[in-house]
Amino acid sequence: MDYRQEYEKWCSDPYFDEETRAELKALAGDEKEIEDRFYRTLEFGTAGLRGIIGAGTNRMNVYTVRQATQGLANYILSQNGKERGVAIAHDSRLMADEFTDAAALCLAANGIKAYVFSGLRPGPELSFAGRGLGCIAGIVITASHNPREYNGYKVYWEDGAQVTPPHDTGIMTEVGRVTSFDMVKTMDKEEAVKAGLYSIIGEELDEKYFATLRDLSIHPEIIKQMAGDIKIVYTPLHGTGLGPVQRVLKDLGFENVYIEPQQAVADGHFPTAPYPNPENPDAWELALKLAKEKDADLVLATDPDADRLGVYCRDTKSGEYVTFTGNMSAMLIAEYIIGQKAAAGTLPKNPAFVESIVSTDMAKAIAAAYGVELIEVLTGFKYIGEQMLKFEKTGSNNYVFGFEESYGCQPGTYARDKDAPAAVCMLCEVAAYYKSQGKTLWDGMIELYEKYGYYREGIATMTLAGIDGAAQIESIMSRARSSTPEKLGAFTVLAVRDYRADTRKDMKTGEVTSTGLPSSNVLYYELSDNAWCCVRPSGTEPKIKFYVGVKGTTLEGADQMLEDLKAEVLRCFE
Repeated sequence: MDYRQEYEKWCSDPYFDEETRAELKALAGDEKEIEDRFYRTLEFGTAGLRGIIGAGTNRMNVYTVRQATQGLANYILSQNGKERGVAIAHDSRLMADEFTDAAALCLAANGIKAYVFSGLRPGPELSFAGRGLGCIAGIVITASHNPREYNGYKVYWEDGAQVTPPHDTGIMTEVGRVTSFDMVKTMDKEEAVKAGLYSIIGEELDEKYFATLRDLSIHPEIIKQMAGDIKIVYTPLHGTGLGPVQRVLKDLGFENVYIEPQQAVADGHFPTAPYPNPENPDAWELALKLAKEKDADLVLATDPDADRLGVYCRDTKSGEYVTFTGNMSAMLIAEYIIGQKAAAGTLPKNPAFVESIVSTDMAKAIAAAYGVELIEVLTGFKYIGEQMLKFEKTGSNNYVFGFEESYGCQPGTYARDKDAPAAVCMLCEVAAYYKSQGKTLWDGMIELYEKYGYYREGIATMTLAGIDGAAQIESIMSRARSSTPEKLGAFTVLAVRDYRADTRKDMKTGEVTSTGLPSSNVLYYELSDNAWCCVRPSGTEPKIKFYVGVKGTTLEGADQMLEDLKAEVLRCFE
């Protein structure tokens, strides 16, 4: 693509609206910015689209959204799915309404009915809705936890999970064939409504979703007993979570729920949290202030599309609020669900616990303790959803819980994506369970460490943005593949898994076997003393990520081991 020619075309072609052309003309003379906007077409990957909002082929705008949707529509038509329709949801991000209608009206122009939520909805409710409506596909307009200048477009398939093979590559191929905007169809919204091709999803579906979340409860009697004694502070970080989280906590009976008022307003500018990610400590400042005022037991935050849940809990010994990683909160929920069902004799036959390869090894210890099969999948919750579908089709296992380290879990099979409102339900019930014993969630976490070992995990990143960033990331991965270190810090490298080559090499014997998982640009180092390191380029941000995990005999000792390993990994791969 000649970026200059493409830029000139966008500036002059009346196909693009006047506002778009004016935005681009104002860039005249800023060659670097022009090149970045037009050196490529925004990549439609296995997770869909995600990019900075703005005019240009390498930006999120109504034109690139329509282009992607035309490719999706073509694929749906090739799969004879025209009559089943597509469900669409969006969060609070900038241009969310415009992108929702751009997608819906492109589908409608192709004769495919769009079912559209009337307002903000959590991403996981889209998964639930698509399954309930019998849709062939679903779309969520969101950039999840990315900074405010981003938006995105995630595609789901008929099972309610984000697309996996062969549909992901099939859709990507069709999107790639839409090489010019004159291949893209759209229609007037009023005409689409009259033709029955644009339909608003009614509140009855919301009620079914909330009823399903209520049914996740294992011990509602404990919630009733303790609901008046627990204080919960919650922030939706200007996203979609406010209504659903307030509703589910009310339904469960929790009486003392305090909402951080400034962040309760849905706003794509994220004025108090420019990086609206529960993993980001800066996003918690206001909620923690309110928690101290209210003497709260729990502090909860969800990201803009409400599929991730972050947690703080008061440590009664120090009086301070302690942060929980996604691994920690997931392990509390997993131990509660599996342990309570095992005690009651209600664990299903052939139970399965599913985690991503970069998540905590404590999951393996919990699974082993209760005789549950632990299944590892690649990073991305869609692969956990894929396992649910497999269990459903083959009857090989019964799903009991699934999670990934990035603050996402799913305690049920009603949806095939991580669900923060569901995680709120379960974690608050776990808090009530411990409160009934005079304990906090932090006390519960320490009990898990004492029972299974002090598993601690962390992540280090290198941000390599812009045109050269992708090349730098690929260079790091190539160097890593060409030379394996004997040690990473204090740990010996025992084996290396290369998921792109589908190999696992034992460094002592030289034996090479298959990883058993799909191809992915990921390297995983099995280290001595139950430590590990995983290296992978991010699929949604211009970063390369280094995940590390250790197992210690004390909390302080494990944390020091973790920090030492992170530092050594960054030094080794820089």
